[in-house]
This record gives sequence, C-alpha cells and structure tokens, in this order.
Amino acid sequence: MDIDPTLLEKVQGENDEFKKLYKEHLELKHRVEKLNKMSFLSAEQEMEKKAVQKQKLKGKDRMIKIIEQYEASPN
Repeated sequence: MDIDPTLLEKVQGENDEFKKLYKEHLELKHRVEKLNKMSFLSAEQEMEKKAVQKQKLKGKDRMIKIIEQYEASPN
C-alpha cells in the first residue's frame, strides 16, 4: 500500500477504525508470510492461509476507502 507517510500518520492519529485496521493488516501480513515460508502446508494450513488473505484484503479495501475520504476532504 503506497500511502503518503504524512497522510498515513494523520489518519492513524485521527481515525480509530483505521488504526485498528492497520494494526490488524500488519498482523495478518506476518501470518501469511509465516505460512509462505513453510515448505509444506497441510490442508488446514492452506485453508487458514486463504482465509487470512481474504481477511487482509477486506481490511485493506476498507483502509483505502478511509484514505480516499481523507484525500477528498479539504485540509
């Protein structure tokens, strides 16, 4: 996600939903990376990976909408 660092800091400071989503996004990213490093995934791990990726994408979409609202608003 390429966001202006100043805008990212502003949104995190002002929007609790965004702050929560951003933290969750980072945690999910680490979970996916951990699963990706495994040489073999069981069926359960594969399902977990897909679920985590979907959850991560859903959160990212919501964060993008919040960022777009900030970019569209004056100030």
